[in-house]
Amino acid sequence: MPAHAETRHLPYTPQQMYDLVADVGRYPEFLPWTAAARVRKVTDHGDHKVMEADLVVSFKVFRERFGSKVTLWPKARQIDTEYIDGPFRYLESTWEFREADGGCEVAFRVDFEFRNKLLQGAAGMFFNEAMQRIVRAFEARAKALYG
Repeated sequence: MPAHAETRHLPYTPQQMYDLVADVGRYPEFLPWTAAARVRKVTDHGDHKVMEADLVVSFKVFRERFGSKVTLWPKARQIDTEYIDGPFRYLESTWEFREADGGCEVAFRVDFEFRNKLLQGAAGMFFNEAMQRIVRAFEARAKALYG
């Protein structure tokens, strides 16, 4: 069960980073191994929105689609993701965006497990490197969008 957590200080506003991460449909433009993204639907619940989205992840011979429920909390600037369907036994992640001197603090946590033992073993071997590349991709996207 790989799990990863890290906090970064970035020179952007919490709102800018929240908007970037919430824009799931644009992930294929910058996120490694993301071949496609589709937002199925968005439901407004007043203080939060729930998005159902599909991502297609492609890495070498591995190509899988998985569905997620993404809960957007704009006032708290928090994004929670829960697994719906696909190759995982479970997947949960949380992004939090807080004011900080000279920008914002971005906290990211993810925990997941593949159903397939072979995929789980492979994930364990490159998991930390993959998570670091993903976080760097979000940072590079923020720099491209917000300078």
